[in-house]
Amino acid sequence: MHVERFEIAHRFRGPPRSGNGGYTCGRIAKHLQGTVAVRLKAPPPLGAELRLESTEDEARLFHESTLVGEAKRSQLNLEAPPCPSYEEAEQAAQSFIGFKSHRFPGCFVCGPERTGGDGLCIFPGSLNNTTTFAAPWTPDLSLADESGNVKPEFFWSALDCTGAFALFPLPDGLAIVLGELAASIREVVKPGDRCVVLGWPLGVEGRKRLAGTAIYAPNGRLAALARAVWIEVPLSTWN
Repeated sequence: MHVERFEIAHRFRGPPRSGNGGYTCGRIAKHLQGTVAVRLKAPPPLGAELRLESTEDEARLFHESTLVGEAKRSQLNLEAPPCPSYEEAEQAAQSFIGFKSHRFPGCFVCGPERTGGDGLCIFPGSLNNTTTFAAPWTPDLSLADESGNVKPEFFWSALDCTGAFALFPLPDGLAIVLGELAASIREVVKPGDRCVVLGWPLGVEGRKRLAGTAIYAPNGRLAALARAVWIEVPLSTWN
């Protein structure tokens, strides 16, 4: 078993006091190959020592004795919508509802308070008035590994929030939190690449809301694909 210790920096927050769900899932899935499903069990704390225990087939992230999340190799049977142009994604992003009202405006992925080089600045809006949401994404240099490719945890980050906005609107008094994310990273992306991120609804199962997300690299290559399970919780949970 491999054991790694790390902290989630304040930069990678979702809500003000916890790590972004997609980023955290990506850190948990770091040492597993192929398609991986990650289930979050507790809000990942910021600036606290976390312990990641992993084998070839599974991984668990702990904060002291609390299980924050667990991952296992999985399968993903999901078809993504066709890739729109980067310009179409730019047009869709102009209708991002988070510009008017955002529960977590400092979110690393979709927070409108963040700027390029700090947050991912993925602001999804309806694509041509459909239920598919789209946003442009051009990764910056701070997201690269030693080989010059975007690190996997930032793919996982980008695959997170767009699916949530495809599930809006929500009933009064409710919010949704990421419960599980199953992702497959298929292509390399480099900083400066003009990518498109898509999100689309997959259905509702009781308190669970399901969404698909995809990242398209330049030339329309499918770089990553994911299926998310979002859980309805009382909005007062975050007050």
